[in-house]
Amino acid sequence: MSDPKALQTGKFDYSEGGTAFEGYIARPANAAKAPCVLVGHDWSGCNEGSCGAADRLAGLGYVGIALDVYGKGVRGDQQGDNTHLMGPLFSDRALLRRRLVAGIEAAAAHPAVDASKIAMIGYCFGGLCALDLARSAHPMLKGAVSFHGIFQPPEIGPQARITAKVLVLHGWADPMAKPEAVVGLAKELTDAGADWQIHGYGHAMHAFTFEGANAPERGILYNAAANHRSWAAMQGFLQEVFA
Repeated sequence: MSDPKALQTGKFDYSEGGTAFEGYIARPANAAKAPCVLVGHDWSGCNEGSCGAADRLAGLGYVGIALDVYGKGVRGDQQGDNTHLMGPLFSDRALLRRRLVAGIEAAAAHPAVDASKIAMIGYCFGGLCALDLARSAHPMLKGAVSFHGIFQPPEIGPQARITAKVLVLHGWADPMAKPEAVVGLAKELTDAGADWQIHGYGHAMHAFTFEGANAPERGILYNAAANHRSWAAMQGFLQEVFA
């Protein structure tokens, strides 16, 4: 990974439907246009976790852009209950889709981004966001990666053919996406014609990439092996979709 001092970072502002959004962008300093990887945040909003992932992606040579689907200044508690923020978008997936599309189109217009090479990753709620952007069949999206995501389909009309490649990185002991939900997602992706992969990590619970996650009684627990394996799988996947 590159030295963080060699990165250029800053705010990433865009809007949709009269609502302003403030994400975060990190990119290698003094680099020409590069492939872009969007980052979908967990239910707490565009906070330390998704911005840190953007930094790590920039360290790999990509333009990392942490999206914001809640709105400028709307942030939750990283250790608390953020149902009041996630719930409205989980219930209105058409609105969520519009905000995700606004994010990818703003990224494509950024002068540092190679608009022909854009992918999205996401964590927890952000994993659902990555899947929903793939479900939108947006032509600019080349790949989508869900880390311990939520799988429920949006049910907002007929599903267009999914053209982005999809990688799902899933903790098999995650109570928020039980085995029957995994099978359902596989059927959904197959029916949509997607090029998909699902990696299941044995004994891994929800939020397995978050080092502070320690609530096994709720099915939430950091898992170092699954964290390492999933990041490595993501790197190989991005190399493939951007080849």
